[in-house]
Amino acid sequence: MTPVTHVLFDMDGLLLDTERVYSEVTNEILARFGHTFSWTVKSRMMGAKELDAANILIEHYNIQNYTASDYLKERNAMHESRFPNCKPLPGVVKLVKHLKAHNIPICVATSSHRAAYNLKSSKNGELFDLFGEHVTCGDDSHIKKGKPAPDLFLEGARALGFTAETPSDFQKCLVFEDAPSGVLAGLNAGMQVVWIPDVNLELDPELEKRCAKVIRSMEDFDPSEFGLPRFLD
Repeated sequence: MTPVTHVLFDMDGLLLDTERVYSEVTNEILARFGHTFSWTVKSRMMGAKELDAANILIEHYNIQNYTASDYLKERNAMHESRFPNCKPLPGVVKLVKHLKAHNIPICVATSSHRAAYNLKSSKNGELFDLFGEHVTCGDDSHIKKGKPAPDLFLEGARALGFTAETPSDFQKCLVFEDAPSGVLAGLNAGMQVVWIPDVNLELDPELEKRCAKVIRSMEDFDPSEFGLPRFLD
């Protein structure tokens, strides 16, 4: 296994417990149309750019006279009061603080728009202050394609100062993801991926095989397995 020098984190459902809010809000909206938000659809939406995810939802449920833009406007308004109260998932703060303390370059690479990132991070300064300006968002001007395209992770690594002389050098970057599309984005960038899927997600065995590690919680991650400084406690 190639020793890791740079670490990139997804945000929703990986650093923060936001996926619960996404599910609650979308279920409330779909209920008006007689539908229930299934994990089959949610798994396709996870990690996608905002409009792409909305189109998946509207097309799957064949909702009439209600566009993807209508859904996003209503959904985002409902998110505003809920996202600031989302908390970091178990093991997240410990790992990010540990990497920061050992001067390992770290960044957030999220499909969320910048405004949504600011909302979610607003009451989580203990965590997000550790990343400084190293946050790449889905609506940043240089991000042309969302996950599973590699754009977000390649740009995140570039912003950290990472350079690759050969394609294999990207193996020095480690991506943490919870969504299948995000896992593919990391793999498409040529990086190692640790997959921490939601317990409700049905895993693709072939995708599992391509990951460096599949674990159930950030608490189960051992940095020394990737050549990173080991935890002392």
